[in-house]
Amino acid sequence: MPALPLPLPLSPLAAVLSMLMRSTLRRHPAILGRMGAAAGARFLIDVTNVPVLLLIEPALRRARVLPRSARPAHDAAIRGRLSAFLSMLHGAEDGDALFFSGELTIGGDTAAVLALRNALDDAEIDLTEEIAGLAPAAGPMARRLSGLLERRTGLSLHRVTETEVRE
Repeated sequence: MPALPLPLPLSPLAAVLSMLMRSTLRRHPAILGRMGAAAGARFLIDVTNVPVLLLIEPALRRARVLPRSARPAHDAAIRGRLSAFLSMLHGAEDGDALFFSGELTIGGDTAAVLALRNALDDAEIDLTEEIAGLAPAAGPMARRLSGLLERRTGLSLHRVTETEVRE
């Protein structure tokens, strides 16, 4: 799959991602506690088929979107395709299996990466529901759009249930 186009300038995209991060941390406050000291780490998220880099700072509740040419200071890095990140986030694929297969690679502080992954696993985040929670009146439309995008792209955009895992 070729790199996904970037439909927005970086500043609005960064603002939306930071808003989503703050909202998610409000809805799942145990994430930061579960991460412990690793919550203060700076995580470089390099989604290889997206034309930007993400720098997330959980303790600051901030996500920065940077041009791919930037190389910001960071404590830990996770690299891989969007499909792998979303599959891990939603429980569609096991995070360990994605790392061992090379679908996702890590660098820097591996303990911080493990803390982040474990905290997200425990929170059982559903990206569609997190986005719908930003504007509850638009929630039904966000869910329908997410379902459509999921069917058309094959990306995992919602939390996988036990029934879905068995199918």
